[in-house]
Amino acid sequence: MEKLIFSISLLLLLLDGCYGGKVGVCYGRSADDLPTPAKVVQLIKQHNIKYVRIYDYNSQVLKAFANTTIELMIGVPNSDLKPFSQFQSNADTWLKNSVLPYYPTTKITYITVGAESTDDPHTNASSFVVPAMQNVLTALKKVGLSRRIKVSTTLSLGVLSRSFPPSAGAFNSSYAYFLRPMLEFLAENQSPFMVDLYPYYAYRDSPNNVSLDYVLFESSSEVIDPNTGLLYKNMFDAQVDALYYALTALNFRTIKIMVTETGWPTKGSPKEKGAASPDNAETYNSNIIRHTVTNQGTPSKPGEAMDVYIFSLFNENRKTGLDSERNWGLFYPDQTSVYQLDFTGKKGGFRSNSSGGNSRGRSESWCIASSKASEIELRGALDWACGPGNVDCTAIQPSQPCFQPDTLVSHASFVFNSYFQQNGGTDVACSFGGVGVKVNKDPSYDKCVYITAGGGNNTKATNASALNSSASTSHGNESLVWNLSLCLVILLSFSLQTTNSQAL
Repeated sequence: MEKLIFSISLLLLLLDGCYGGKVGVCYGRSADDLPTPAKVVQLIKQHNIKYVRIYDYNSQVLKAFANTTIELMIGVPNSDLKPFSQFQSNADTWLKNSVLPYYPTTKITYITVGAESTDDPHTNASSFVVPAMQNVLTALKKVGLSRRIKVSTTLSLGVLSRSFPPSAGAFNSSYAYFLRPMLEFLAENQSPFMVDLYPYYAYRDSPNNVSLDYVLFESSSEVIDPNTGLLYKNMFDAQVDALYYALTALNFRTIKIMVTETGWPTKGSPKEKGAASPDNAETYNSNIIRHTVTNQGTPSKPGEAMDVYIFSLFNENRKTGLDSERNWGLFYPDQTSVYQLDFTGKKGGFRSNSSGGNSRGRSESWCIASSKASEIELRGALDWACGPGNVDCTAIQPSQPCFQPDTLVSHASFVFNSYFQQNGGTDVACSFGGVGVKVNKDPSYDKCVYITAGGGNNTKATNASALNSSASTSHGNESLVWNLSLCLVILLSFSLQTTNSQAL
């Protein structure tokens, strides 16, 4: 029995690495000039968007998503929280009349019960969230859907009283009445902690203290957490880790984080210091997508997959506040793109902000492994790069050009550089949890050629076993095959282990 339990635990751990982070889009409808839901679905399919969040349970929208493979996150608005929390029958009736008629032809996978309720103090909405979540879950259990449709709620970063340094992340004690029972609900039901993160606001509100490059994933410098020594190249990772540390401080170590909103506005008021622009929006959203689909994780959880939803599909002219509040859209009402965005994250590497004249990572530089890194750190980073990182590691295999010297530092250096060059040559692409180091001297030797972003040194590159630039287009498919093969091996091993355990 102990072997069986161990096998199951190992299976769950390994299978978690078989799936990459997912990128979705928020479909808000606080606007007067939007296309019909049917046309919106066609637009979403056209751009290969597979995950969508809506903020209610509008019947026309649910119908429009029927018979597609798009996974839908629907929402119970804050205005419904009180009746849902008071009587189980209200949740039962809602599920029966507003959800079940469209399921499973419409692929509903999440229900958010309330949105940023702690930011709505006048209605006391947060006090109704957990009872409402419990009643919605009970309604799902009655019809056998509690494992197919997960229940959670979305929060803002305002639930933290402290977010820097990340290791000191702590929840605001004034929300304790609400947070602890909510976290207990999430942990018990294996539901994600859903949060809306906006590094944009941190820069807008404090441009003298926060670097624009840092929030756009373009920083050439690092922010060091003095308690852990971890290095942060962007604010998004620092915010996510602050939440993980806050969860750990309350002994909730198994809850996963899902970012249900993040993005960048294309237009703002004069008070917003010019940060809101199409170019900055394209840079941020392109980089967050790439960061997500390549499973880069965060400094405290490197390589860990996390789902992220980009806000928002369209501009919403009925929203109040500064100009930026109405200008987060990826598409115009006529369904043309505000700027180009690859939702798969597979085309090219991290994007640099062209308007700022930023050419970091494009100069002649390479990435190698730090000689001060531990064997465990290097092995973990190397395994990640050769797996989820999509690097072709053929050249460091026996009899190949870069196998000798047969040392972990040498092999890791070659692989780190390949990942670095294939992902835009940016500082963040050479981080590897702090064990990667940028150098300006070409580390190539004999027939082992370290490629550059421009694909230089082509006279020797043919010996580097598919590491030249023409091979990079196949990495996505190779990685998919690699991951599927790994998962198949895991499943077969688990099946054999289970059979042997039962025989004993």
